[in-house]
Amino acid sequence: MTANLLESSMEDLLRALLDEADGDLVVVDPTETVIESLIDIAAGYGEGLPTLHVLADDRLLKDVMDDFLVAADAADLVDAGQMTLRELDDGADNTLVVGEDELYAVVSAGEHVAALAADDETFVADAYETYRSHWEDAATFNLRTPGLSRVRSTLDEDIGEPVRADFDSVLDSLETARGDGDGLDEVTISLLVAAKNDVLLYDISKWGEDVGIASKATFSRTKTRLEDLGLIDTEKVPIDVGRPRLRLKLGDERLRTAGSDELASVAYRMLN
Repeated sequence: MTANLLESSMEDLLRALLDEADGDLVVVDPTETVIESLIDIAAGYGEGLPTLHVLADDRLLKDVMDDFLVAADAADLVDAGQMTLRELDDGADNTLVVGEDELYAVVSAGEHVAALAADDETFVADAYETYRSHWEDAATFNLRTPGLSRVRSTLDEDIGEPVRADFDSVLDSLETARGDGDGLDEVTISLLVAAKNDVLLYDISKWGEDVGIASKATFSRTKTRLEDLGLIDTEKVPIDVGRPRLRLKLGDERLRTAGSDELASVAYRMLN
């Protein structure tokens, strides 16, 4: 019989659920915390990860996926066939984790979180059939963010290994990448890393548009904002035909002397 699970954190609880799973799982009506924790754990889980079918409110998914760090990991999982994201029309009373032979309701209370198990085999089988059917009928969530592995590999190939290494270091130093007052967004991060390495605006914006991070116009607008605020400088680089291109440079001594693992925190303080 499936037993209840009790853990001190959502991360520990979800890892225990994944460890217990015998097959694919349908995750119904997850909270923001559940989605973020599930993606984080799944991204580093390795072999044996059950296929995760997430049925969630589309507005909640959009809000969660505004964080580039979360969305890029989710995109990797989707690309690998390890996760699907679909839109839920009607919510459940609690977050449910449903497998062919297990059904858990996820509940938070005080300093603990629990997965309360159903022990009626017929009920569990009916629930799995019901929610699996809901998943099959649900619209696929449009995840616009490219996978982090693709971002890294193309950055390495198109711009250069030093830029990719700095990009990784900046991401590793961040808890969020939203750009809504809680952190720096992916375009700002890309431009700062490019400026640290004297990359042309044309090259980094073309890469960003090609990989699916943002349009060239968005890169240009963000560059102008950062330049107006003194974070970035540009210098003209003549070319054989056409207008000169702009080489990006860091515009403040605090940024120029910061290590790549400090670049985001220094920039964030300057922007706020």
